[in-house]
Amino acid sequence: MNTALRRLRRLIAAVTALLALVFGTNTVRAQNAVLPDHVDVCVYGGTSSGVMAAVEAHKMGRSVLLISPKIRLGGLTSNGLGFTDVGNPHILGGLARDCFHRFWLYYQTDLAWNWEPRSTFSNAGQGGPALNDTSQIAISFEPHVAVEVFQQYIAENKIPVVHARLDLKNGVIRDGARIKGIRMEDGHEYDAEVFIDATYEGDLMAKAGVSYTVGREANAQYGETLNGIQAAQSKVNELPEGIDPYVTKGDPTSGLLPGVNANAGGEYGAADKRIQAYCYRLCLTDVAANRVAITKPDNYREADYELLFRAIEVNPKESFLKLSLLENRKTDCNNGCGISSDYIGMNYDYPEADYAARERIEVAHKNWQLGLMWALQNSPRVPVALRQYYQRWGLAKDEFTGSANWPEEIYVREARRMVSDFVETEPLIRNCSSVAHSIGMGSYTLDSHDVQRCVDATGHVRNEGGVHGLIKGPYRIDYGCIVPRARECENLLVPVCVSASHIAYGSIRMEPVFMILGQSAATAAALAVEGHVPVQQVDYGKLKARLIADGQVLE
Repeated sequence: MNTALRRLRRLIAAVTALLALVFGTNTVRAQNAVLPDHVDVCVYGGTSSGVMAAVEAHKMGRSVLLISPKIRLGGLTSNGLGFTDVGNPHILGGLARDCFHRFWLYYQTDLAWNWEPRSTFSNAGQGGPALNDTSQIAISFEPHVAVEVFQQYIAENKIPVVHARLDLKNGVIRDGARIKGIRMEDGHEYDAEVFIDATYEGDLMAKAGVSYTVGREANAQYGETLNGIQAAQSKVNELPEGIDPYVTKGDPTSGLLPGVNANAGGEYGAADKRIQAYCYRLCLTDVAANRVAITKPDNYREADYELLFRAIEVNPKESFLKLSLLENRKTDCNNGCGISSDYIGMNYDYPEADYAARERIEVAHKNWQLGLMWALQNSPRVPVALRQYYQRWGLAKDEFTGSANWPEEIYVREARRMVSDFVETEPLIRNCSSVAHSIGMGSYTLDSHDVQRCVDATGHVRNEGGVHGLIKGPYRIDYGCIVPRARECENLLVPVCVSASHIAYGSIRMEPVFMILGQSAATAAALAVEGHVPVQQVDYGKLKARLIADGQVLE
């Protein structure tokens, strides 16, 4: 790229950034007025993993650019997932631990407690310590606290940030087995020595020609037990038994209820292309002064929630929403049972879809959750006591103020997954096999949300795909998980859409682990730049030594 073109690009970027700040557009926005022409490390994706990768690259003395398709940095960590799935907190080291320590520090002052006294809060997230624990980390936090902490990291390290989306048709400029540059929708091009794809979707990875998969492998492929179709496996978040699947009860000619398949689509353990369900992690509150009432969606149809009403008829005491309490009487609202916030089966096209199609899927998920909550609060088919319980809750007025109090990002639990020379599998997660090149640890159970609804052998509706497999303890994650095959790409690292089977990814896919892998990926990227070698040839001895020096937990 010649000097004149670079200067023109800088000028266009600065003007575009100014217009974005003035008019509120969200196509491109520069965190810094002047963007670098060329960087050592370009991170694509403003997730928690992407922010940590950018910070670590800077700390390693490398020039870095963070390109985020989303305005709000932090991914799901700052978009409602405040009741953190950490598993064993001892795996937290380096920047991940520092991040959760910053959350802890925030809540040490009385000024942070505006909707409840500090003394009344004791919840600590899944597997995490309480706020007064000597570890000084907080595993639960409000969304606005998370985004403030991520912005702190960007400001402290003076990391240039561009808000733009990859051109999905012509977005990757290659030179042999290397990515030379990437092109955004607006035509801007950014070049770097090493790229990191830290998105949940794996768009850069896919468009760079790296092998990947979508869906569930057969159990036989990697010697697993919890992969593939799980119709015969015991479930979590299952529907009550005995629910009739037909529009008119007992009448197959009336057709199946919305979202119900005639069968599981294959034998137990067989492969398919379905993915586990998505939802928004809503921040609700029961504090009247901070509560925004749920309104009935314009497209609400009672027939879409017939399965909900039938589930209530069988078991009206079910927890239809999982309301995990965060600080200040807020919640991380997650899927709670067999019919809940997960919009099961309605996300299959998302991983490979273009931006417009993804937005339509996101809107459909939002409408599903709004309709579900409105029905629970208002429908005469819901018992009075149950209605009164849910009527206490509304959207938190002081969260997501720029998006009508709704999270800005849907929970993409799983999309594309890279297929590399090394694949993390269930036996590795269960510590049945060794890992030679650890770059961090995971510790959550083998977890998949439901994948579909179908009619079972008894003629009733059942959910399929939801599994929860226990593991022996923390496990090592191999460097090979984040490195493509050398012949496919020599200068790309993938710390989110890692090379793992569906069920192994079900454990790895936790936000703290993404932070850990983001930092390790950036460390490897910096060493690759320093040594002028492909990422596959980074000296693991040097990588391990630096990771340990930076506080990462590898064993």
